Amino acid sequence: MNGKPDAVVVGAGPNGLAAALRLAGAGLRVQVVEQADRPGGGLRTEELIRSGVRHDVCSTVHPMAAASPFFEEFDLPGRGVRLVHPEICYAHPLDGGRAAVSRHSLAATAAGLGADGPAYERLFGPLVEHADDVIDFFLTSRLRRLPTRSVGAVTRFGLEALPNVRRLARRYFDGEEGQALVAGAAAHGMLDLSRPLTAGLGMVLGMLAHHGGWPLVEGGSQALADAMVTALEQQGGEVVTGHLVTDLREFEGVPAVLLDTSPRAFVAMAGDRVHEGYRRWVGRYRHGPGVFKIDWILSEPVPWAHPEVRRAGTVHVAGTLAETMAGEEGPAHGRVVERPYVLAVQPTVVDPTRAPGGEHVFWAYVHVPHGCPVDMTERIEAQVERFAPGFRDTVVARATKDATEMQRWNPNHIGGDISNGEASLRQMLARPVPRWNTYRTPVRGVYLASAATPPGPAVHGMCGDNAARVALADVFGVREVPALRPAPV
Repeated sequence: MNGKPDAVVVGAGPNGLAAALRLAGAGLRVQVVEQADRPGGGLRTEELIRSGVRHDVCSTVHPMAAASPFFEEFDLPGRGVRLVHPEICYAHPLDGGRAAVSRHSLAATAAGLGADGPAYERLFGPLVEHADDVIDFFLTSRLRRLPTRSVGAVTRFGLEALPNVRRLARRYFDGEEGQALVAGAAAHGMLDLSRPLTAGLGMVLGMLAHHGGWPLVEGGSQALADAMVTALEQQGGEVVTGHLVTDLREFEGVPAVLLDTSPRAFVAMAGDRVHEGYRRWVGRYRHGPGVFKIDWILSEPVPWAHPEVRRAGTVHVAGTLAETMAGEEGPAHGRVVERPYVLAVQPTVVDPTRAPGGEHVFWAYVHVPHGCPVDMTERIEAQVERFAPGFRDTVVARATKDATEMQRWNPNHIGGDISNGEASLRQMLARPVPRWNTYRTPVRGVYLASAATPPGPAVHGMCGDNAARVALADVFGVREVPALRPAPV
């Protein structure tokens, strides 16, 4: 970029790129600086094992992207990004060849739960009916205003969401299938499921299955990041890769600097420009459990005992509600468990382009204690084999990353925590510090724009978009939010 930019974004994950695009929409000259050798953050796709076979290293399934107001405005189809939807959004196998499955249709999902079907419709029906308003409030409001639309639905959701998922599951469902279906979705939050707010995540993800679905990006998640980079470059912005920022003084004279980083990284870059009070609060910010991840190449699809599981994009491999809770309680309290909750994805069920030679890609991760280097391969494969006898015979090759390696791959994943901070009730209300506007930092013109700010983790771009809106108003006096530039015809 010739000359000094108007704004710099540090970190080219989905939030950093979303922030850059909103700033560019206001006509600003924007530069994005990324430590890795390619942009994307958690959206990166790599040939981990064999040339031509593509694996998403972190994020693969994108219910939040499908629902995000930012990505709706960005116009994924117009940018050449194709979301592909599995016939079954997610499945939860149980012993005895049983399974609970979530389909795009609320009625069809309820019908599969037998006697618990009416209760499922009572729980999710109102949320699905008012899904747009619930999503708008929780993704765009920064939780700093009262809802103005569908007040009853939003309030009801808030009351149902506060308890833990065990209480919610047992209140609504008598059968193991319904209880497991909600608990498996809630366990995405990487929390001890006996804690408050875990019911809320199970409800949100369950609702999204019946709203925008749980799609994957055809060809790999990298395609979404690449489309964002292309859009920025078409507006005169640039992305610089392979550059580690260690000191914010590097950007002296740049009016606005937005950070798609951890709060800890911001404090390190800011040095003595951060007062001791803010530094102490960042020191109290908790990072949750890490993950251990396996990527496989398989000779054939996973031979799940229940045939419908074979058509699911996402599979929660954990057993009953009690087993799912036990699998998450251990990592949250520093223990490795023998039967972990396994979150698995079958990309080639719906996207054969990822393994063009006729093989299949499959990945899974488990939650482990923060920073844990233990190899979980045997435990993960045993859980999958439990519900898919003969699975091990399909394995052609595998690649693994423990929690420490996940942090080396992406510095925002401290201790292997892919959420950039525990998604507890306290830390969702004050993320990362107890300030009215948590995007602003104590350093003038510097803003946090990562998943460590509201609305928190997932690929929705809203943390970056919200931070960019604050920066536009504070630094440039732009109070009417500029539209994103449309895709070229």
